[in-house]
Amino acid sequence: MSAVISGRRVRIAIWILLGAIVGAGVIWYAVLTANKPAPAAPLAATDAQLVRENSHRVTGPATEKAQLVEFLDFECESCRAAEPLVEELKKEYGDRITFVHRYFPLPGHRNSGTAALAVEAAAQQGKYQEMASKLFATQPDWGEKRDSQAALFRTFAQELGLDLAQYDAAVADQSTKDRISQDVADGKALGVTGTPTFFLNGKKLTLNTEAQFRQLLDEAAR
Repeated sequence: MSAVISGRRVRIAIWILLGAIVGAGVIWYAVLTANKPAPAAPLAATDAQLVRENSHRVTGPATEKAQLVEFLDFECESCRAAEPLVEELKKEYGDRITFVHRYFPLPGHRNSGTAALAVEAAAQQGKYQEMASKLFATQPDWGEKRDSQAALFRTFAQELGLDLAQYDAAVADQSTKDRISQDVADGKALGVTGTPTFFLNGKKLTLNTEAQFRQLLDEAAR
């Protein structure tokens, strides 16, 4: 009988331990995801839009010959590495091609969602490009950090001369998070799995060299 009771006690202790572990996991999950945009709702490919009315158009040619859409993540090292080339291409083709940026924070980057919120909050005060450039320039300082970088991003907003009360309200506003989630949902439905991903005139590009990229833009801009 004592052996049976001891066995029951062991099983009870194990269940209590497992419950504590699961409970702790739930708490940490909530902490780690607190500053990230809400998960993107499933979106059928037929409902996805490559460019929406509120998408950030970073060039505005008088006569548009083509559209180049980039899904990006401000914590992505590849996006940062591509940024100087993209800036060059904007200067070369921006009078003929509309360059469009869309958010696609990757779940493996702890502060990518927070960075997208900072950029979108800045965009609401007309400083999209300035905040985007600031985050790419400082990415080595904050990228891959495990703790939230929201306070640092707020200092960037201050340096850019933003109204901080308005900035804070935008970061906390669910509609700002939904705005980013919509981009993510569109991207997933369109086959985006990583960043940067480019679409030229609706076609997803597979790029191997800078020369190939320029050739494609040359042909599209004629």
